[in-house]
Amino acid sequence: MESKVSEGGLNVTLTIRLLMHGKEVGSIIGKKGETVKKMREESGARINISEGNCPERIVTITGPTDAIFKAFAMIAYKFEEDIINSMSNSPATSKPPVTLRLVVPASQCGSLIGKGGSKIKEIRESTGAQVQVAGDMLPNSTERAVTISGTPDAIIQCVKQICVVMLESPPKGATIPYRPKPASTPVIFAGGQVRADPLAASTANLSLLLQPPPLPVSALRFSPSSRLDASPPASTHELTIPNDLIGCIIGRQGTKINEIRQMSGAQIKIANATEGSSERQITITGTPANISLAQYLINA
Repeated sequence: MESKVSEGGLNVTLTIRLLMHGKEVGSIIGKKGETVKKMREESGARINISEGNCPERIVTITGPTDAIFKAFAMIAYKFEEDIINSMSNSPATSKPPVTLRLVVPASQCGSLIGKGGSKIKEIRESTGAQVQVAGDMLPNSTERAVTISGTPDAIIQCVKQICVVMLESPPKGATIPYRPKPASTPVIFAGGQVRADPLAASTANLSLLLQPPPLPVSALRFSPSSRLDASPPASTHELTIPNDLIGCIIGRQGTKINEIRQMSGAQIKIANATEGSSERQITITGTPANISLAQYLINA
């Protein structure tokens, strides 16, 4: 990723992810999708919203930094408009701040906080926005929520400064993106084990969940130490996947399966289709940790 910061702005393409509740998403989409269409057209950014039957949704904004800042401005002002409209029906006198939640790789949060909290303090003081970095990672991911509150203008300035930090300090190692789960599906068993049975979810849900938001290239790099350290002996695990889901796992021209191989560090082989069989066999080879991560990414 090009990470030079010019005087007039950041001349790079970025992907920023936001975590929103259903009501917030409804506001962004608007009647018949008109609001999000307008935001896309006027900002020039790509705005994608994750699948619909989850209490929380991921909104992914991708584009040149100027386009991203325009999209953030439009979202912040829309939320302020919603607050003003809701206040006209309530006795409250003080206007609550606009709040946005970013989703940031945990490996970048240290740079965002700074030594002894110096960087986050500087961002708060220079923008007037409140910034909180969650102490814990989001479930089944290596990402944390960063909550920004303030006026729309303060939020826009804050996002600009956060983007500079993220470009100057790319993620270390692999990033497992946070994906909200449908409210109806229990995803964590007692003991914190991740559900990893593709047949337990409906075909529609699974095929959507298997298409994560675009990851920055830097998120797929492994630190040199992750490959050079002494590691447990390799083992092999096999699983079967229905034929109609295999395309989601392979991705266009193999991009998805290559991404899973890079992120997990495992070798993954997909058997050729067998006549008369409705399933394909996948063989995963690597350390137990590699295999576990590959399984999670395949079934997420």
